[in-house]
Amino acid sequence: MKKLMMGSEAVAAAAVLARVQVVSAYPITPQTVIVETLADVIGRGELKARYLNVESEHSAMASCIGASTAGARVFTATSSQGLALMHEVLHYAAGARTPVVMANANRALTPPWNLYCDHTDSLAQRDTGWLQYYCQDAQDVLDAVIIAYKVAEKVLLPVMVNLDAFYLTHTTEAVEVPDQEEVDAFLPPYAPSHKLDVDQPRTFGNVCGADLYTPIKFRRQKETVEAAGAWQEAAESFAARFGRKRLALEGYHLEDASIALVVLGTAFGAVCLAVDALREEGIKAGALRVGLFRPFPYEDLCAALAGAKRVLVLDRDISLGAEGVLAQEIKAALYQQPRRAQVEGLIIGVGGRDVTPDKVAELVRQALKGRIQADSAGRSQWVEVMQ
Repeated sequence: MKKLMMGSEAVAAAAVLARVQVVSAYPITPQTVIVETLADVIGRGELKARYLNVESEHSAMASCIGASTAGARVFTATSSQGLALMHEVLHYAAGARTPVVMANANRALTPPWNLYCDHTDSLAQRDTGWLQYYCQDAQDVLDAVIIAYKVAEKVLLPVMVNLDAFYLTHTTEAVEVPDQEEVDAFLPPYAPSHKLDVDQPRTFGNVCGADLYTPIKFRRQKETVEAAGAWQEAAESFAARFGRKRLALEGYHLEDASIALVVLGTAFGAVCLAVDALREEGIKAGALRVGLFRPFPYEDLCAALAGAKRVLVLDRDISLGAEGVLAQEIKAALYQQPRRAQVEGLIIGVGGRDVTPDKVAELVRQALKGRIQADSAGRSQWVEVMQ
């Protein structure tokens, strides 16, 4: 059944369809609609779940860890400074192997205060051990949350589903909402093999020395990398049942592209339109959307960009003192390739600036003329100041 809904409402609808049992959250713009909607649904008795009102995002994640450890399917949502406040317990959630699913509304970090879209908040958490997926539209949001539970509960790792502030959270689109019975068949109840149980006492969160710590971390690294296969499997299973693919990468006109543009999130739509305009001018452009950022799809990305001579990475973020985070990852992925493309990073769209097809097409034209270049150290060019 199709419904008109904002991306925030799509997140809440997916959590309801997943039959979450515990929701713990603290409101922050622009994710507040998500937890407000869930609070209403739970309050009306339409979802059998416990809603925990907490005093901060740190407490929200701590509560999720506790509930997940007790065997519940849990959900939370946050944004920007709230995600930053969670940082300590994000490490714990991943290290404790709790399959928490969290929606993050990508919003700029302060100062100065800004409510609008920027990916720095979630990309700054890339080393916490969470799987990260970036959505393109509201349908992608709903589908990704359901897939995230399937993956999280198989690999026992938390998943962060990211959606662009306002471009998705507060924009209304037509969304295909699956039947509850179909989702139940795809996503059975969570049944962990180990959980807090007074009848079967176990210890969680022990202290250990280097002799145990190192192999534990090694195993988690190995299994986090392997989670890419679990996402692929779940996405293919979802596509077979619901007819929509949510794979780690999505390409557009890459088959014969000599120049490829790589992005996260909603900017992919604008980039695809720019590609169409450039091709009408005879420029063989293509586009690649990175959906699954952690674990990073190194092999598939190299294969997708194998034919490109030049790669422009459009980062909606900045790792201050270095360059765009996505550009760093792309360069690392392509470094060992025998015939690697020339990779250039561009910082664009931070703090909510629009990424339009005209703007993207003009950036490509300028880059091809040699007017946009990295600095002497090869760092991303900050193209915002040029506009």
